[in-house]
Amino acid sequence: MHDETVAIHGGYEGDSTRAVAVPIYQTIAHDFVDHEHAGAIFDLEQPGFHYNRINNPTNQVLERRLAALEGGTAALTVSSGMAAISYALLNLAVAGTNIVTTPQLYGSTYTYFAHMLPPLGIEVRFAADDRAESIAALIDGQTRAVFCETVGNPAGNVIDLEEVAAVAHARGVPLIADNTVATPLMLKPIDYGADVVIESLTKFIGGHGTTLGGAIIDAGRFPWADYPDRFPMFNNPEPAFHGVVFATEFPDSAFVVRARSVPLRNTGSTLAPFNAFLILQGLETLSLRLDRHEANARMIAAALREDPRVDWVGYAGFPEHPYYELAQRYLKGRVPSILTFGPKGGYDAAIRFFDAVKLFKRLVNLGDAKSLVSHSASTTHRQLKPDELRAAGIEPETIRLSVGLEHIDDLLEDIDQALAVATRSSP
Repeated sequence: MHDETVAIHGGYEGDSTRAVAVPIYQTIAHDFVDHEHAGAIFDLEQPGFHYNRINNPTNQVLERRLAALEGGTAALTVSSGMAAISYALLNLAVAGTNIVTTPQLYGSTYTYFAHMLPPLGIEVRFAADDRAESIAALIDGQTRAVFCETVGNPAGNVIDLEEVAAVAHARGVPLIADNTVATPLMLKPIDYGADVVIESLTKFIGGHGTTLGGAIIDAGRFPWADYPDRFPMFNNPEPAFHGVVFATEFPDSAFVVRARSVPLRNTGSTLAPFNAFLILQGLETLSLRLDRHEANARMIAAALREDPRVDWVGYAGFPEHPYYELAQRYLKGRVPSILTFGPKGGYDAAIRFFDAVKLFKRLVNLGDAKSLVSHSASTTHRQLKPDELRAAGIEPETIRLSVGLEHIDDLLEDIDQALAVATRSSP
């Protein structure tokens, strides 16, 4: 089936009630037939549901649908995008090991990497930029993963997935790719070598600013069994889960099965079934919404580029953009509806613009049906030093727009009046 059809029908064949919409299974636990049935489920010898911190029928439909859209073998849904990133990294990194990442990251991801993982003994190495050679220079025998965002937020850079995957695989480590901005309808990272895909379901996939959620999708291709010393958690009996050897018993889904059985089971950042239901509703209309998001963003980017009150516009749909060629190659000519610009007058003008908008909502979310604006240097990335901001692709005056579904004339009018306020006092 095509993506638009999978987004509506994938992973669901109905239940005993023949409900057309996926039901919300609002329960804590499921009744076992007998002790043998219980034991088989606990030992992962038989699929089934037992306690909803670990799995749930509503969530399972969402997981199967996401795995199908991303081209993966299995998926795990959790309570937020940050929970998905945390579980993905804690699934393979331990004290004394390191992760290599590009510097262009969502603000909370940067904070987690820079300030949360190091006290646990996990070093995070930030490459100088997103080029494969910069990443390769930091990989050593203790590296457990390479991490990147397929389209950086808010930098708007487009990663060269094939090259980055190649340098990671040459050194025996998996590539974990956060695909939140592009979504699987614009880009399928697994097709280009990613081993694990992260999605913040809170953003475009949910799409309405109502529901937190995250997902981990397993490509099912990384050869964990080839690296028993580097990845003992996949190759040795798991003491936290009945001695299962994940690489042996689940060769096509070891990463997600372990993420569910160890990090999720024991720390409990579970996606609520009602949230899964809402995210499924958003997923059904994702293809339609992306078309409108993208069309509005293109018109706004073009208007900003011609506006004398604007110094620069960061939009990968422009041929002069440094990532234009990569966007053409990986996004097939499409461009996500996240764009940045700098008003004349620098930081002070950016603050005035941010304060002056009337229709755009001042939020740090993205991918909402509503148009959103943020000033990265004073919000999501305010803890970064000037050199760290620039490495992340952020200038002091950077305004990030997440363009929504409103009528384009209303959006342009709001931008025009806010720019008038922003630049009125500028030299």
